[in-house]
Amino acid sequence: MAWIVGIDEAGYGPNLGPFVMTAVAGRVPDALVGGDLWKVLADGVRRQAGRADSRLVVDDSKAVYSTAQGLAALETSVLAILMPHLGTECTLGSVVEAISPAARAELCGECWYTGQTSLPVEADAAVCSSLATEFQKACGQVEVAWRHVRSAVVVPTRFNACVEQWGSKGAVLGQALGELVRGIPDDDGEPIAFFIDKHGGRNFYTAMLQDAVLDGMVVAREEGRERSVYDLLGGGRSMRWTFQPRADGEHFCVALASMVSKYLRELLMLEFNRFWRTHVPDLKPTAGYPGDAARFHAAIRPTAQRLGIAEHALWRNK
Repeated sequence: MAWIVGIDEAGYGPNLGPFVMTAVAGRVPDALVGGDLWKVLADGVRRQAGRADSRLVVDDSKAVYSTAQGLAALETSVLAILMPHLGTECTLGSVVEAISPAARAELCGECWYTGQTSLPVEADAAVCSSLATEFQKACGQVEVAWRHVRSAVVVPTRFNACVEQWGSKGAVLGQALGELVRGIPDDDGEPIAFFIDKHGGRNFYTAMLQDAVLDGMVVAREEGRERSVYDLLGGGRSMRWTFQPRADGEHFCVALASMVSKYLRELLMLEFNRFWRTHVPDLKPTAGYPGDAARFHAAIRPTAQRLGIAEHALWRNK
């Protein structure tokens, strides 16, 4: 048996709100490492495109969610995936506690975060539960077990501090990646293959990965536009990292990570917008991306100053 880990992020480009990066790790038979799990798990899952049916949708989050579509489709899939990791109470706070416990204290320091949002927001809880059962059944038939889901959450204060210290917001990616890589369980030293969506168009990741591992040396096997591949030597456990563009469309585990990251960020932005709309009547919500973020920021700035909220805790400089 071996481990496959998909890593993807949401919220790298916005000026408002948190950045989220997620790792979804599964234990699979050796033959399925790098295989097409959409085909292997076809009894329980499907992609967004094509014939619609009652199976669980797993795909790049951009294919599953848009502002126009609403949250229901993304939420249905993600809650079905997360159900084995959640308790009976389902709120944003319980999701954070389950998949991002390290972020709890940082989030509680945000003026807008409560964690009290009840879930699901738009999806049908009974449908989520049914899909979760079918998904687990399909996975069990081929000895696939999704054992680990973790999200790293970076709020604006830490985001800005990281950029100021290192001179590049790419350092935020490195810190989040390191947190997730070091958090993968070590089951009897079984080999592990990471599949990661390329970050910011870069081709070189040796230094970032070396900072992420505790032991051993990271060696580049291939570095280019189409993909960059690295192995860990002398670390006590076989590890390989493959970075490639559009990995969330090619690797099932990356699509899962993409959806979880997007869902968690959307829930956090729901509370962000709710807070500011209680202080600024008729304020149109924002996703926090450049252009619209400036409009929202201008509208809330006087209130933020009155409440004593520092600029660096609100606006991400890059």
